[in-house]
Amino acid sequence: MNAENQEIMQQIISQNQRLLQNLNTQRHCSCEVRQLVSEIIGDPVADTIEIQLPFYSDYGRNIKLGERVFINANVMMVDLGGITIEDDVLIGPGAYLISVNHQLDPHHRKELELKPVLIKKNAWIGAKATILPGVTVGENAVVAAGAVVTKDVPANTVVAGMPAKVIKKIG
Repeated sequence: MNAENQEIMQQIISQNQRLLQNLNTQRHCSCEVRQLVSEIIGDPVADTIEIQLPFYSDYGRNIKLGERVFINANVMMVDLGGITIEDDVLIGPGAYLISVNHQLDPHHRKELELKPVLIKKNAWIGAKATILPGVTVGENAVVAAGAVVTKDVPANTVVAGMPAKVIKKIG
């Protein structure tokens, strides 16, 4: 990444942190929450989206939200690598969606590895679940509370555990 792009990215991160501080420390009605989140992500947030505070992100601009999404309190989105949340998704309190990792090689440890996270329609991410970089959670899938998801989750399944494994098929 060249110096100019790095400076732009740092400006966005600084603006995001100011907006998040305002969002999480002031009283806001739901329309104000959606407006502030719109500024954080750089796209309009639909009136059908509900976000419980506090809400956290590191970058903000790489979050895409569908319609009728519910994000519970204390959710963290590490989105530099991209996070897409499709329609009708539920995200439980304290969940982590992470699209960034570091290299294993000690000589390159400070280099970032970006891999997008995709949460498909009607999925449910349980409380304190962690979705790691590069994971797609399939349509109608359920990630159990506290699960650590390291691999894609098939549609219409329930995953649980650390690392998460399919424990049930739905429908």
